[in-house]
Amino acid sequence: MDAIHWLFDAQIHIGDQVVLWREVIGNLFGLASALGGMRRKAWAWPVGIAGNVLLFTVFMGALFDTPNPVNLLGQAGRQVMFVIVSVYGWHRWRGTRGADGAGGAEASPAVVPRWAGWRQRVLLVVALVGGTLVLTPIFRALGSYEPVWSDAWIFVGSLLATYGMARGWTEFWLVWVAVDVVGVPLLFSAGYYASAFMYIFYGAFTLTGFFVWWRVQRRAVSLGDPEVEALGA
Repeated sequence: MDAIHWLFDAQIHIGDQVVLWREVIGNLFGLASALGGMRRKAWAWPVGIAGNVLLFTVFMGALFDTPNPVNLLGQAGRQVMFVIVSVYGWHRWRGTRGADGAGGAEASPAVVPRWAGWRQRVLLVVALVGGTLVLTPIFRALGSYEPVWSDAWIFVGSLLATYGMARGWTEFWLVWVAVDVVGVPLLFSAGYYASAFMYIFYGAFTLTGFFVWWRVQRRAVSLGDPEVEALGA
């Protein structure tokens, strides 16, 4: 219990600003998950879930009586969404190539990257814009932090990016870039500085991840890997 109390109460004081250790640790779990995702390892999903649980308590600041009593409903809600979609992604990745499983297959990547089809790309864009328009008035009515559309954009984009990662679509990294571009100014304005700085780093990281997956995809195609198509089934 002492460790739990410490985790909930521990703070970092930078000038007149207060940063929760929960926010820092949760984002570090998220970074570890992103690194695992870039390497296409199935353990990325449970590591990410641990960070999601911590960050949910951070972004519901008013509910958990934190020094920053600001509720970002989109940010908090996406942590719940992450857990749900991550269970799907974890199951899907563990079901391919026996990744991280028994029989010495731990070194095998869990998924072979591939492009989404044009139909899926159009659906991603429509879902991102349409979902933001639908959720903005809902989040505003629930008392989310302004500008509420940013919170809604981040929530919908995170959902789509996580689903795209589970499917093995290389484009999911670009959806994360769109999330980060909006997320940085929102988090700074709301006082979540650790998460804002992490989003800046994520922006560069996601671009790197995109090119890493792109190279892997091109190599798989040149080698005639049949799983490039099989994974889209």
